[in-house]
Amino acid sequence: MILVTGATGFVGKALVQRLLADDESRRLVVAVRIDGQPWPERVIPIVTGNLKPSADWSIALEGVAVVVHSAARVHVMHDTEAEPLTAFRAVNVDGTLNLARQAAAAGVKRFVFISSVKVNGESTPNGRAFTEVDAPAPQDAYGQSKHETEQGLRQLAVETGMDVVIIRPPLVYGPGVKANFAALMRAVQRGWPLPLGAVHNQRSLVALDNLVDFIVTCITHPQAANQTFLVSDGHDLSTTDLVRGMAQAVGVPARLLPVPEWALQAGASLLGRRDMAQRLCGSLQVDISKTQELLGWKPPVSVDESLAKMARHFLASQSQ
Repeated sequence: MILVTGATGFVGKALVQRLLADDESRRLVVAVRIDGQPWPERVIPIVTGNLKPSADWSIALEGVAVVVHSAARVHVMHDTEAEPLTAFRAVNVDGTLNLARQAAAAGVKRFVFISSVKVNGESTPNGRAFTEVDAPAPQDAYGQSKHETEQGLRQLAVETGMDVVIIRPPLVYGPGVKANFAALMRAVQRGWPLPLGAVHNQRSLVALDNLVDFIVTCITHPQAANQTFLVSDGHDLSTTDLVRGMAQAVGVPARLLPVPEWALQAGASLLGRRDMAQRLCGSLQVDISKTQELLGWKPPVSVDESLAKMARHFLASQSQ
């Protein structure tokens, strides 16, 4: 049996649907913060509350062979915590390691941890992609908490013999995506002129379907044991190309103004939005050659197919 945490989240929900679809006899345990959501018959919901360092996971772990841990205190743009790193550590580090220790004691064979490319850093020079063996360089409290969790899990694997698999995705997009990606999609669909027609960066993204497929691969593949992986669509895009792809997917012309990158950077700095300019103009690439060679995995869905699926969901939600 498989336990999925964060099962009502963007990734966790899609993972549960895929696992049920793959095997009609499969039963899952899902950890939820509160009760009330209807689940299919083959899903056993266990109310665990927040991911606290003191949480008791004994009931949720009964009969479980694999844990996929996607629950986390997520990265937020404007954190209101007085000490963000302390808040991230309490949930992402202490809460996760508490679950992992109890999982090992309960006889769980494999613990799949959804980390973040933010462990590697925030940007790469053009033509130079992050790899799994690069020295970690997290730049914010969220990335630091994920890095510390990875370290704790690797030590736990040595001490207990439980397999640990670490997956570091970049930005995940797909049907139901929120935050900045959804805002950009709305702007494109509404035909707003965007000053993004001359951006020559390169960014790795991962479609939700591709990430879920890779997680499923890591649940059972023997070569995934005690490995760290980067994952992406295998096709990097500039911000300009991404906007064009979004426009094509929603059936509108891309209204792009060829504003030079230096002007975008300068304007964003004056407005106190340097971080946004970095995401729009900076590069962040990941090398998935290890993922492909060691596990024989390839992204099953293309970028165009993924953008089209996301666009259909977006347009349907706009008409409701």
